[in-house]
Amino acid sequence: MKIINDNFNVSTRGRNQMIDITSQIQSIVNDSGISDGDVVVYCPHTTAGITINENADPDVQHDILLTLENIFPQRRAGYRHSEGNSDSHCKSSLVGCSELVLIKKGCLILGTWQSVFFCEFDGPRNRNVIVQVRGQ
Repeated sequence: MKIINDNFNVSTRGRNQMIDITSQIQSIVNDSGISDGDVVVYCPHTTAGITINENADPDVQHDILLTLENIFPQRRAGYRHSEGNSDSHCKSSLVGCSELVLIKKGCLILGTWQSVFFCEFDGPRNRNVIVQVRGQ
């Protein structure tokens, strides 16, 4: 089995934002030369995350962010963390910091409407995404 590690940066513009990073991941898979296997996409930040969801209608991203904000409002009585971003940590834990995507014939196996998203919950910031491609 061959393993390729790579990474790329994401610059976010808003406090809460979902950015489609599928093309950057596919590019790393293309460069790896691996045709069959999987790819791990990992976010090493405690106030951001990685998820897979619909890419066709931007209202879906809006609705996801709205729902997360309703569950974890920025200013909630009782938060103790002094940096003022407790909601961001909660959102990150709920969404998760990584996704695993299968690769077949050099292509990410995603559903018709699916993309991989970097989820920012404490921006704007410059972030890093780590990608590991494994296979043959």
